[in-house]
Amino acid sequence: MAQKPIFIIGSPRSGTTLLRLILDSHPNISCGPETHFLSELSRIVNTHWGQVETFGFDKAYWHQKIASFFDSFQTEYAQKRGKERWAEKTPRYTTMLDFINELFPDSQMIHIIRDGRDVVTSHRDRWGYKVAMRSINDWKTYVPRDKEFGNELSRDRYIEIRYEELVTQPENILRGLFAYLNEPWDPVVLKHNEVEHDMREASPGDTENSRRTATAKSAIHSSRLGQEKANLTLY
Repeated sequence: MAQKPIFIIGSPRSGTTLLRLILDSHPNISCGPETHFLSELSRIVNTHWGQVETFGFDKAYWHQKIASFFDSFQTEYAQKRGKERWAEKTPRYTTMLDFINELFPDSQMIHIIRDGRDVVTSHRDRWGYKVAMRSINDWKTYVPRDKEFGNELSRDRYIEIRYEELVTQPENILRGLFAYLNEPWDPVVLKHNEVEHDMREASPGDTENSRRTATAKSAIHSSRLGQEKANLTLY
């Protein structure tokens, strides 16, 4: 791995897709659709370990094999797009950071944090009240656990970004982010909607639709801030 992998982490509906599109807009970084399958591959060294250990290889061997496979296709995908470095955004991976750290000990984590009340409201608007109620516990679990994990990493491997600051001070926040990633600044990241992306998940459309509804002039906008702060309580 010539370039350090990048992982976007955070509670779902916290702006992870927006951050994915921003990173994917950078000339050096490819951040494609969510993969999900690292969750399945992790079973090799946990759920199914009793079976595979009979082959006589330790967990470090299997970690290397899994990392090599994941890195190879991400690197080839990036190169196909004329880019040098890959990033990954799958919110589910936020629950398995120890495993990811074993696979990619030089990776850089970007933890995006959004006001929990807005996260719950976003779940409610997309999937209804039952899912929204579950998201309260998810947020209260994800955020402290990710912060604790990040505190164990060096400062060049973990950074926190507040969604509220990203959408109200985009250039200032993104300049700091790309400095952390050791990537040159390029103003194209402020216009991610003008760059072609490989899309699968539906939520990028949500981002664009909310921009249009708010008649926002910028691709990064604050129309979704404070949706239900007065009506939702997390504690």
